[in-house]
Amino acid sequence: MSCALSSAVRLKRLSTILLLSVSTTLSGCGMDEVRRPMADVGSGSDTAIASRSLASEENQVAVETQTLPSSGMDQMAGPPPDVISVPDTSQAASEPMEPATPTLQPPEAAPEIPRLGETKPYSLPEMEPPSDDDKSYGYLKNYSYPNAIHDPIARGESVLGMSGGEMACRTELKKLGVVFQEKPPINDGGACRIDHPLAVSGFASGNIKLKPTATLNCQMTLAFARWVKGDLSPSTRLRYLSGINTIHQASSYSCRTMSSQRGRPMSEHARGNALDIAKITLNNGREIEVERRGLFSFRQRGLLNTVRSDACDYFTTVLGPGYDRFHSTHFHFDLMQRRSGHRACR
Repeated sequence: MSCALSSAVRLKRLSTILLLSVSTTLSGCGMDEVRRPMADVGSGSDTAIASRSLASEENQVAVETQTLPSSGMDQMAGPPPDVISVPDTSQAASEPMEPATPTLQPPEAAPEIPRLGETKPYSLPEMEPPSDDDKSYGYLKNYSYPNAIHDPIARGESVLGMSGGEMACRTELKKLGVVFQEKPPINDGGACRIDHPLAVSGFASGNIKLKPTATLNCQMTLAFARWVKGDLSPSTRLRYLSGINTIHQASSYSCRTMSSQRGRPMSEHARGNALDIAKITLNNGREIEVERRGLFSFRQRGLLNTVRSDACDYFTTVLGPGYDRFHSTHFHFDLMQRRSGHRACR
Protein backbone atom coordinates (compact mmCIF):
# COMPACT_ATOMS: atom_id res chain seq x y z
CA MET A 1 0.00 0.00 0.00
CA SER A 2 2.81 2.43 0.90
CA CYS A 3 4.67 1.59 -2.31
CA ALA A 4 1.63 2.36 -4.39
CA LEU A 5 1.18 5.70 -2.65
CA SER A 6 4.82 6.75 -3.09
CA SER A 7 4.78 5.86 -6.76
CA ALA A 8 1.59 7.80 -7.23
CA VAL A 9 3.07 10.81 -5.46
CA ARG A 10 6.17 10.68 -7.64
CA LEU A 11 4.05 10.47 -10.75
CA LYS A 12 2.02 13.46 -9.66
CA ARG A 13 5.18 15.44 -8.96
CA LEU A 14 6.64 14.60 -12.37
CA SER A 15 3.42 15.51 -14.08
CA THR A 16 3.30 18.75 -12.13
CA ILE A 17 6.86 19.59 -13.12
CA LEU A 18 6.09 18.76 -16.72
CA LEU A 19 3.02 21.01 -16.69
CA LEU A 20 5.00 23.87 -15.12
CA SER A 21 7.69 23.59 -17.78
CA VAL A 22 5.08 23.46 -20.54
CA SER A 23 3.22 26.47 -19.10
CA THR A 24 6.49 28.40 -18.78
CA THR A 25 7.28 27.66 -22.40
CA LEU A 26 3.82 28.65 -23.53
CA SER A 27 3.92 31.86 -21.46
CA GLY A 28 7.19 32.82 -23.18
CA CYS A 29 5.47 32.30 -26.54
CA GLY A 30 2.48 34.45 -25.55
CA MET A 31 0.08 31.86 -24.08
CA ASP A 32 -0.87 33.49 -20.84
CA GLU A 33 -3.85 31.32 -19.88
CA VAL A 34 -2.84 27.68 -19.20
CA ARG A 35 -4.92 25.44 -17.05
CA ARG A 36 -3.15 23.94 -14.12
CA PRO A 37 -4.08 20.54 -12.49
CA MET A 38 -6.86 20.72 -9.98
CA ALA A 39 -6.01 17.43 -8.25
CA ASP A 40 -5.23 17.37 -4.62
CA VAL A 41 -1.83 15.67 -4.31
CA GLY A 42 -2.01 15.48 -0.56
CA SER A 43 -4.93 13.07 -0.46
CA GLY A 44 -4.09 9.32 -0.69
CA SER A 45 -7.61 8.08 -1.29
CA ASP A 46 -8.07 10.01 -4.56
CA THR A 47 -4.95 8.70 -6.28
CA ALA A 48 -6.81 7.07 -9.14
CA ILE A 49 -8.91 10.17 -9.74
CA ALA A 50 -5.82 12.32 -9.80
CA SER A 51 -4.19 10.03 -12.30
CA ARG A 52 -7.15 10.23 -14.61
CA SER A 53 -7.35 13.98 -14.34
CA LEU A 54 -3.65 14.34 -15.06
CA ALA A 55 -3.92 12.14 -18.13
CA SER A 56 -6.86 14.10 -19.48
CA GLU A 57 -5.10 17.38 -18.87
CA GLU A 58 -1.99 16.09 -20.66
CA ASN A 59 -4.11 15.17 -23.67
CA GLN A 60 -5.71 18.65 -23.63
CA VAL A 61 -2.31 20.36 -23.41
CA ALA A 62 -1.07 18.31 -26.35
CA VAL A 63 -4.08 19.34 -28.41
CA GLU A 64 -3.57 23.03 -27.52
CA THR A 65 0.12 22.74 -28.38
CA GLN A 66 -0.72 21.46 -31.84
CA THR A 67 -3.20 24.29 -32.51
CA LEU A 68 -0.83 27.01 -31.19
CA PRO A 69 1.12 27.82 -34.44
CA SER A 70 -2.06 28.25 -36.46
CA SER A 71 -3.90 30.60 -34.05
CA GLY A 72 -1.79 32.26 -31.37
CA MET A 73 1.36 32.72 -33.44
CA ASP A 74 -0.62 34.37 -36.24
CA GLN A 75 -1.94 36.92 -33.77
CA MET A 76 1.52 37.57 -32.32
CA ALA A 77 3.15 38.00 -35.73
CA GLY A 78 0.97 41.05 -36.62
CA PRO A 79 0.72 42.60 -40.08
CA PRO A 80 3.50 41.88 -42.56
CA PRO A 81 6.12 44.65 -42.91
CA ASP A 82 5.96 47.05 -45.84
CA VAL A 83 8.32 46.23 -48.66
CA ILE A 84 10.43 49.15 -49.94
CA SER A 85 11.06 48.98 -53.65
CA VAL A 86 14.60 49.93 -54.72
CA PRO A 87 15.06 51.06 -58.33
CA ASP A 88 17.13 48.84 -60.47
CA THR A 89 20.38 50.69 -61.16
CA SER A 90 22.07 47.90 -63.00
CA GLN A 91 20.57 48.96 -66.33
CA ALA A 92 21.38 52.64 -65.73
CA ALA A 93 24.91 51.73 -64.72
CA SER A 94 25.35 49.62 -67.84
CA GLU A 95 24.35 52.49 -70.15
CA PRO A 96 27.30 54.74 -71.05
CA MET A 97 27.00 58.41 -69.94
CA GLU A 98 27.85 61.19 -72.36
CA PRO A 99 30.63 63.41 -71.00
CA ALA A 100 29.68 67.08 -70.39
CA THR A 101 31.06 69.46 -72.97
CA PRO A 102 33.11 72.17 -71.18
CA THR A 103 32.50 75.80 -72.18
CA LEU A 104 35.68 77.63 -72.96
CA GLN A 105 35.96 81.29 -71.84
CA PRO A 106 37.97 83.63 -74.05
CA PRO A 107 41.17 84.67 -72.33
CA GLU A 108 41.22 88.20 -70.94
CA ALA A 109 43.39 90.65 -72.74
CA ALA A 110 46.55 91.44 -70.84
CA PRO A 111 47.02 95.12 -69.93
CA GLU A 112 49.21 96.98 -72.31
CA ILE A 113 52.60 97.77 -70.78
CA PRO A 114 54.29 100.83 -72.24
CA ARG A 115 57.78 100.31 -73.50
CA LEU A 116 60.70 102.22 -72.10
CA GLY A 117 61.25 105.48 -73.87
CA GLU A 118 57.81 105.35 -75.55
CA THR A 119 55.62 108.42 -74.98
CA LYS A 120 51.91 107.71 -74.76
CA PRO A 121 49.75 110.52 -76.20
CA TYR A 122 47.56 112.32 -73.68
CA SER A 123 43.89 112.80 -74.44
CA LEU A 124 41.70 115.33 -72.68
CA PRO A 125 38.67 113.95 -70.79
CA GLU A 126 35.37 113.98 -72.59
CA MET A 127 33.33 117.08 -71.95
CA GLU A 128 29.93 116.75 -70.36
CA PRO A 129 26.86 118.46 -71.87
CA PRO A 130 25.80 121.75 -70.34
CA SER A 131 23.76 121.44 -67.18
CA ASP A 132 20.45 123.11 -66.48
CA ASP A 133 21.40 123.80 -62.87
CA ASP A 134 21.82 127.35 -61.62
CA LYS A 135 25.52 128.31 -61.69
CA SER A 136 25.25 131.92 -60.53
CA TYR A 137 27.42 132.90 -57.59
CA GLY A 138 25.61 136.19 -57.03
CA TYR A 139 21.97 137.10 -56.74
CA LEU A 140 20.86 136.75 -60.35
CA LYS A 141 19.47 133.35 -61.36
CA ASN A 142 18.65 131.17 -64.38
CA TYR A 143 22.03 130.91 -66.05
CA SER A 144 24.01 127.74 -66.79
CA TYR A 145 27.73 127.87 -67.38
CA PRO A 146 28.64 125.76 -70.44
CA ASN A 147 31.38 123.22 -71.05
CA ALA A 148 31.89 121.80 -67.57
CA ILE A 149 34.95 119.52 -67.50
CA HIS A 150 34.59 115.80 -66.89
CA ASP A 151 37.02 115.36 -64.00
CA PRO A 152 37.73 118.61 -62.13
CA ILE A 153 39.87 116.93 -59.45
CA ALA A 154 42.25 115.32 -61.95
CA ARG A 155 42.81 118.62 -63.74
CA GLY A 156 42.93 120.81 -60.63
CA GLU A 157 39.90 122.81 -61.74
CA SER A 158 36.41 123.44 -60.47
CA VAL A 159 33.14 122.06 -61.79
CA LEU A 160 32.83 125.16 -64.00
CA GLY A 161 36.30 124.68 -65.47
CA MET A 162 37.77 127.44 -63.27
CA SER A 163 41.01 127.49 -61.35
CA GLY A 164 41.13 127.68 -57.60
CA GLY A 165 41.92 131.39 -57.79
CA GLU A 166 38.79 132.09 -59.82
CA MET A 167 36.64 130.18 -57.36
CA ALA A 168 38.20 131.97 -54.37
CA CYS A 169 37.60 135.32 -56.11
CA ARG A 170 33.92 134.56 -56.53
CA THR A 171 33.67 133.55 -52.90
CA GLU A 172 35.01 136.98 -51.90
CA LEU A 173 32.50 138.66 -54.20
CA LYS A 174 29.67 136.89 -52.45
CA LYS A 175 30.98 138.01 -49.07
CA LEU A 176 31.03 141.62 -50.29
CA GLY A 177 27.48 141.35 -51.61
CA VAL A 178 28.36 141.86 -55.28
CA VAL A 179 25.50 141.15 -57.66
CA PHE A 180 26.88 139.37 -60.72
CA GLN A 181 26.15 136.67 -63.22
CA GLU A 182 28.38 134.22 -65.07
CA LYS A 183 28.81 134.77 -68.81
CA PRO A 184 30.15 132.54 -71.57
CA PRO A 185 33.85 132.94 -72.42
CA ILE A 186 34.67 135.88 -74.65
CA ASN A 187 37.24 135.48 -77.40
CA ASP A 188 37.20 138.18 -80.08
CA GLY A 189 40.69 137.38 -81.35
CA GLY A 190 44.12 138.52 -80.28
CA ALA A 191 44.23 140.07 -76.82
CA CYS A 192 40.45 140.57 -76.76
CA ARG A 193 39.33 137.73 -74.54
CA ILE A 194 37.99 136.93 -71.07
CA ASP A 195 38.02 133.27 -70.07
CA HIS A 196 35.55 133.64 -67.19
CA PRO A 197 33.69 136.94 -67.57
CA LEU A 198 31.12 138.33 -65.15
CA ALA A 199 28.14 140.56 -65.75
CA VAL A 200 28.24 142.93 -62.75
CA SER A 201 25.09 144.90 -61.91
CA GLY A 202 25.35 145.95 -58.25
CA PHE A 203 27.17 146.13 -54.94
CA ALA A 204 26.25 146.02 -51.24
CA SER A 205 23.71 143.25 -51.86
CA GLY A 206 21.98 145.33 -54.53
CA ASN A 207 21.67 148.55 -52.53
CA ILE A 208 24.17 150.19 -54.88
CA LYS A 209 23.39 149.73 -58.57
CA LEU A 210 25.86 149.71 -61.45
CA LYS A 211 24.42 151.01 -64.71
CA PRO A 212 24.69 149.83 -67.34
CA THR A 213 25.75 146.28 -66.41
CA ALA A 214 29.52 145.94 -66.75
CA THR A 215 31.40 143.00 -68.26
CA LEU A 216 34.58 142.44 -66.24
CA ASN A 217 36.92 139.72 -65.08
CA CYS A 218 36.67 138.62 -61.46
CA GLN A 219 39.85 140.32 -60.21
CA MET A 220 38.79 143.74 -61.53
CA THR A 221 35.31 143.26 -60.06
CA LEU A 222 36.77 142.40 -56.66
CA ALA A 223 39.09 145.43 -56.62
CA PHE A 224 36.28 147.81 -57.59
CA ALA A 225 33.91 146.31 -54.97
CA ARG A 226 36.54 146.85 -52.27
CA TRP A 227 37.04 150.44 -53.38
CA VAL A 228 33.29 151.14 -53.27
CA LYS A 229 32.94 149.66 -49.80
CA GLY A 230 36.18 150.92 -48.26
CA ASP A 231 36.49 154.42 -49.80
CA LEU A 232 33.68 155.71 -52.01
CA SER A 233 30.72 154.97 -49.70
CA PRO A 234 32.34 156.38 -46.52
CA SER A 235 33.46 159.53 -48.40
CA THR A 236 29.97 160.29 -49.76
CA ARG A 237 28.39 159.81 -46.33
CA LEU A 238 30.97 162.07 -44.77
CA ARG A 239 30.58 164.93 -47.25
CA TYR A 240 26.94 164.63 -48.34
CA LEU A 241 25.38 162.70 -45.44
CA SER A 242 23.89 160.32 -47.94
CA GLY A 243 24.64 156.89 -49.33
CA ILE A 244 25.17 155.90 -52.95
CA ASN A 245 22.23 154.86 -55.07
CA THR A 246 23.76 154.31 -58.53
CA ILE A 247 27.21 154.27 -60.09
CA HIS A 248 27.18 155.08 -63.81
CA GLN A 249 29.95 153.45 -65.81
CA ALA A 250 31.14 154.65 -69.24
CA SER A 251 33.11 151.58 -70.42
CA SER A 252 33.95 148.06 -69.27
CA TYR A 253 34.95 145.33 -71.75
CA SER A 254 35.81 146.74 -75.16
CA CYS A 255 38.06 145.27 -77.82
CA ARG A 256 40.12 148.38 -78.63
CA THR A 257 43.46 150.08 -78.16
CA MET A 258 44.31 152.66 -75.51
CA SER A 259 42.08 155.72 -75.92
CA SER A 260 40.88 154.06 -79.16
CA GLN A 261 43.95 155.44 -80.93
CA ARG A 262 45.39 153.59 -83.91
CA GLY A 263 48.86 152.21 -83.37
CA ARG A 264 48.70 152.26 -79.58
CA PRO A 265 48.88 149.12 -77.40
CA MET A 266 45.73 147.22 -76.58
CA SER A 267 43.77 148.67 -73.72
CA GLU A 268 43.06 146.83 -70.47
CA HIS A 269 39.41 147.14 -71.46
CA ALA A 270 40.08 144.44 -74.06
CA ARG A 271 40.74 141.99 -71.20
CA GLY A 272 37.85 143.09 -69.00
CA ASN A 273 40.50 144.46 -66.66
CA ALA A 274 39.38 148.14 -66.62
CA LEU A 275 36.31 150.23 -65.72
CA ASP A 276 35.44 153.88 -66.42
CA ILE A 277 33.17 155.81 -64.00
CA ALA A 278 31.36 158.92 -65.29
CA LYS A 279 28.76 159.81 -62.63
CA ILE A 280 27.53 158.93 -59.12
CA THR A 281 23.92 159.33 -57.96
CA LEU A 282 23.27 159.59 -54.20
CA ASN A 283 20.24 158.41 -52.27
CA ASN A 284 19.09 162.01 -51.76
CA GLY A 285 18.94 162.47 -55.53
CA ARG A 286 22.10 164.51 -55.92
CA GLU A 287 24.27 163.66 -58.94
CA ILE A 288 28.05 164.01 -58.87
CA GLU A 289 29.62 164.08 -62.31
CA VAL A 290 33.28 163.26 -62.77
CA GLU A 291 34.74 166.46 -64.26
CA ARG A 292 36.80 169.45 -63.28
CA ARG A 293 34.94 171.74 -60.92
CA GLY A 294 35.30 175.42 -60.24
CA LEU A 295 37.09 176.95 -57.31
CA PHE A 296 33.95 177.21 -55.20
CA SER A 297 32.73 173.61 -55.62
CA PHE A 298 34.39 172.61 -52.38
CA ARG A 299 32.47 169.46 -51.49
CA GLN A 300 32.32 167.96 -54.97
CA ARG A 301 35.93 168.78 -55.77
CA GLY A 302 37.06 167.47 -52.38
CA LEU A 303 35.15 164.19 -52.85
CA LEU A 304 36.54 163.58 -56.34
CA ASN A 305 40.11 164.34 -55.29
CA THR A 306 39.83 162.09 -52.22
CA VAL A 307 38.40 159.02 -53.92
CA ARG A 308 40.82 159.47 -56.83
CA SER A 309 43.91 159.49 -54.62
CA ASP A 310 42.70 156.66 -52.40
CA ALA A 311 41.90 154.52 -55.44
CA CYS A 312 45.64 153.98 -55.95
CA ASP A 313 45.50 151.55 -53.01
CA TYR A 314 43.14 149.31 -54.99
CA PHE A 315 44.20 149.73 -58.66
CA THR A 316 47.51 149.95 -60.52
CA THR A 317 46.25 152.68 -62.89
CA VAL A 318 44.03 155.65 -61.94
CA LEU A 319 43.41 158.37 -64.53
CA GLY A 320 40.91 161.22 -64.47
CA PRO A 321 40.14 164.83 -65.35
CA GLY A 322 43.30 166.85 -65.88
CA TYR A 323 45.38 163.93 -67.20
CA ASP A 324 44.51 164.32 -70.91
CA ARG A 325 41.59 165.12 -73.10
CA PHE A 326 40.53 161.46 -73.31
CA HIS A 327 39.89 161.23 -69.54
CA SER A 328 38.35 164.62 -68.85
CA THR A 329 34.87 163.28 -68.09
CA HIS A 330 35.49 160.04 -66.21
CA PHE A 331 37.76 158.07 -63.90
CA HIS A 332 39.69 155.21 -65.47
CA PHE A 333 40.60 152.31 -63.15
CA ASP A 334 42.52 149.19 -64.25
CA LEU A 335 44.83 146.45 -62.95
CA MET A 336 47.60 146.56 -65.55
CA GLN A 337 50.60 144.47 -64.51
CA ARG A 338 53.93 146.25 -64.96
CA ARG A 339 57.32 144.61 -64.55
CA SER A 340 58.56 147.41 -62.34
CA GLY A 341 55.44 147.27 -60.15
CA HIS A 342 54.84 150.97 -60.82
CA ARG A 343 51.35 152.40 -60.16
CA ALA A 344 50.18 155.20 -62.48
CA CYS A 345 47.97 157.55 -60.43
CA ARG A 346 47.43 160.79 -62.39
